[in-house]
Amino acid sequence: MIIKYPKKSLGQNFLTDKNIVDIIVDAGDIKKNDTIFEVGPGTGNLTEKILLKNPKKIFAIEKDKSLAKNLHEKFREQIVLINDDILKIDEKKYSIDPMIVFGNLPYNISTQILIKWIRYNNLNKIFKKFVLMFQKEVAERIIAETNNKNYGRLSVLSSWKLKIKKVIDVSPNSFYPVPKVKSTVLLIEPKKEYFVLRNSKSLEHVTNIFFNQRRKMIKKPLNIMFKNVSEISKKLDININDRPQNLSSLKYFEICREYENLNT
Repeated sequence: MIIKYPKKSLGQNFLTDKNIVDIIVDAGDIKKNDTIFEVGPGTGNLTEKILLKNPKKIFAIEKDKSLAKNLHEKFREQIVLINDDILKIDEKKYSIDPMIVFGNLPYNISTQILIKWIRYNNLNKIFKKFVLMFQKEVAERIIAETNNKNYGRLSVLSSWKLKIKKVIDVSPNSFYPVPKVKSTVLLIEPKKEYFVLRNSKSLEHVTNIFFNQRRKMIKKPLNIMFKNVSEISKKLDININDRPQNLSSLKYFEICREYENLNT
């Protein structure tokens, strides 16, 4: 089933390459007692393959009403269809078991979706793992490490609560319509233990201050956040002449904790 006119406003590019579909499903390593949460099933190509693994339950969230109608006609009682916006729902209410999330994420909101999930407390109790498709450029930012040109705010936020592994790059020809960019599939698992911060939005704020001035020395963003920069830099063993891309994720977590301590 192919929708003749995919909606650009919803970032619709339907995955049609059966080999890539197989690789994505295999990466999820689905067991019979697993609950699946699929984001943007579109025409249902991935859903069909997931069903062959006989999971306990499949929730599929599709914002497009016409696609949702087609999916209901195609799968009936085999899936629980949610016709809603992924950015507005609370995934916690759909399952008492940690879910495996599959998603060919709309490129225009993919980072918003990822950050929404990172904000959840007890992430590993809601989600078992994620197998997600991103624009290749975004995926490279997610997995980038310190001193890499792609390392930035998204790298730090992602590494805080998540373990991430690249699965495969995907050619534009694997989609209909053919996008202008390459894609990448990532396998993501929530960490059971991670650096404790009081509020995820504090880390979002801190990284925003630093990476908005990524070519400047970190002395400038530190001065925006702290009055006692020399004391903070000494305590955290930070060289104030470094650039934002030179600091490890751990250093950003430590800076964030100091920032939170100022506001208690």
